[in-house]
Amino acid sequence: MNPYDQRAAATSYEEEDMLMLSGIQHYAFCVRQWGLIHIEQQWADNVLTYEGTMMHKRADDAYSSELRGDVLITRAMPLVSSSLGLYGVADIVEFHAVPEATESDKVRLKGRKGWWLPYPVEYKRGSPKKGNCDEVQLCAQAIALEEMFGVNVAEGALFYGERERRVSVMFHETLRGQVRELAVAMHRDYREGRTAIAENAPKCKSCSLESICQPKIGRAAEMYLKDFLLAD
Repeated sequence: MNPYDQRAAATSYEEEDMLMLSGIQHYAFCVRQWGLIHIEQQWADNVLTYEGTMMHKRADDAYSSELRGDVLITRAMPLVSSSLGLYGVADIVEFHAVPEATESDKVRLKGRKGWWLPYPVEYKRGSPKKGNCDEVQLCAQAIALEEMFGVNVAEGALFYGERERRVSVMFHETLRGQVRELAVAMHRDYREGRTAIAENAPKCKSCSLESICQPKIGRAAEMYLKDFLLAD
């Protein structure tokens, strides 16, 4: 059993317990947003989510692959991680050709000659965010690829449509640990059916769920109760 299979076996979720992999980005960005979408099944498009959806649609038009030099590009690849309990679809997974003599991890691909190493690429609208929620999602994809192919995936990339450029992401142990902790928390909240309370923050302005979440109202009510309880 390779080390990636061992890790999956150590904490393995059943198929019926799987959650959407893309949800870990929502959870890292805002726990309440994740709860509204994945527990309460609420969603509302704004111009940001619409443009983001169109970018994903272009990347995921249909499962396909094409060879560009030493890079095999696959689109809409299904992903699953038993250790994280997450499943989803990768926008793009590139397979980079690896010399046979190299000592790094590598895999064989059906119908392809030589050795290859997977490299996940996630498409995002806009520009890099202040937090690392995008990196968290990409790292979760890498962990899924590691379990599926039995190799170490050390790096991937985020493509931001507004800047039309890639940002390389290294999957260091700190980031991997954060992904594992978030996945555990997601499963806990999902089992308990718990949606976090609203918090009014600058990031709320661009959230498509702001009108449903009503963070300002929630914050006002919280302050009122605090003043009431602290009153003489």
